[in-house]
Amino acid sequence: MRFRLLIFVLFWTITRVQAQQDSAKTTLTLASMYNSNINYYGQVTTEKYPYILFNATLRFPSGLYFSGGGYKLLNFGPILSETDLGIGYDHDFSDKLTAGIAYSHSFFPSNSPLLQAANSNNINASSAYTWPWFKTDLSVDFAFGKQNDIFLSFDNSKEIELGTVFGSNLISITPAFTITAGTTRFYESYLIEKSKKQHSNGNGKSSSAPGIVNGTTVEIVENSTSQFKLLAYSFKLPLNWSSGNFLAEASYQFSLLGNRKEAEVKHQQSFFGLAVYYQF
Repeated sequence: MRFRLLIFVLFWTITRVQAQQDSAKTTLTLASMYNSNINYYGQVTTEKYPYILFNATLRFPSGLYFSGGGYKLLNFGPILSETDLGIGYDHDFSDKLTAGIAYSHSFFPSNSPLLQAANSNNINASSAYTWPWFKTDLSVDFAFGKQNDIFLSFDNSKEIELGTVFGSNLISITPAFTITAGTTRFYESYLIEKSKKQHSNGNGKSSSAPGIVNGTTVEIVENSTSQFKLLAYSFKLPLNWSSGNFLAEASYQFSLLGNRKEAEVKHQQSFFGLAVYYQF
């Protein structure tokens, strides 16, 4: 019932405001990406999971858009590790201020090793303001499914054009600094599922006592993960090459975990990524 209500509210909001948005045309954007490790709001497990991702977004002149995609962990399982469908709406209030709302649902296999597998639904509200020297983004996410989590992200970035090569091909960098805070109830589900896999015997039964995860009671984990706290500081440096409707990006990201209580989560992470985008 709650799921239906959320969808109704989203469509009602889009219907009420879509007539206010002006844009030139309908666009289809295709994206493909490789990253050296997957993260969930800056958090990474002790296992390293490089992945490739594919996504398509169809955006209408009203500001309404639909998206779909998925990714494959390169060192886990023979099938897709996640697929997702989404709907959203963006509105330009002025040349400097934009805002948007979006909903997405993800499908995970039953044996998924990912932190985010406990939260298959996500509602996002975001806004961005362009200052004379940099751009500020504020984003709030409500993730729910087996668990309920909320995340708040604050990002400052600056696009710096380095020049052109081979005529109209533009080279630029966009350094960004992000602070992320939120709850980590998803971590409780991750620990429980990992413990079941580690202690299960041939009959699929767990050999550990109920409520015990690596010697820690679930109740203690619950008390920690329910707190709203600083999750990560992240610095990202993308190098972009654009030509017409095509964009290629190589990026490096370093994240430092703000909360150090989760033993199964790495506290310093580095990511290297490659991505290509094409817009029709």
